[in-house]
Amino acid sequence: MQLDLGSDPRTDVLRQLQAGLIARFGRIVRPLDKRRSPEWVLVHGVIGAQTKTAASNASTDGLLGEFGSWNAVAAVAVEEIEQRLQRQTFPSVAAKRLSDCLNAIIAQRGTVDLRHLSNLDLEQAMAWLESLPGVARKNSAGVMNASTFNRKAMVIDGHHRRIMQRMGIVPAKADTAKTYDTLMPIVPEEWSAADMDEHHLLLKKLGQTHCRPRAPQCDACPARGNCDTGRHAERP
Repeated sequence: MQLDLGSDPRTDVLRQLQAGLIARFGRIVRPLDKRRSPEWVLVHGVIGAQTKTAASNASTDGLLGEFGSWNAVAAVAVEEIEQRLQRQTFPSVAAKRLSDCLNAIIAQRGTVDLRHLSNLDLEQAMAWLESLPGVARKNSAGVMNASTFNRKAMVIDGHHRRIMQRMGIVPAKADTAKTYDTLMPIVPEEWSAADMDEHHLLLKKLGQTHCRPRAPQCDACPARGNCDTGRHAERP
């Protein structure tokens, strides 16, 4: 029997959280003309571990600009790729993962092209992506949601996961995949893919400002009223 997605009280918490974050930070909407190809988003995620977004953007654009195609990047020696990924926190790891990932796609598809994923349902598409070297749940969801695919998948980064744990919406030790699996059934059914993308970007903003990994600033946090940690925080 199919469950009513609106029956879980956490669904209303997510709605209230979204409204509160927009009131505090304003809208954070990714314009359609700023969405990149699925292949670009995949590469960005594969090389982006523990690296600031701006640096990964520059590295991804630099590779494509220099070599002209992801097929050409796949043909480059790992050492050559590493030289061009010095902005990344772990350039040697990023270069190996990227080379392995691109060549795995070519082995299966003949070329670095992810258009076939548009013919699969969301779960199948993400499972296919996660079968590739260096691709985990955050990246697979990003390819489906933040690229031109614009599909309803919730991207979960460290900020997002930490906030959901502190709020009591997901289990305290939930990893990215568990957080995704917990959140997807309770996402408000009226939310579009763009709403889910904005939710993620707003939570990232919250994690960078109030809900820091250490010493969270609960008193000023717009999520405090719905947060287990915030409600129990000591008042000055």
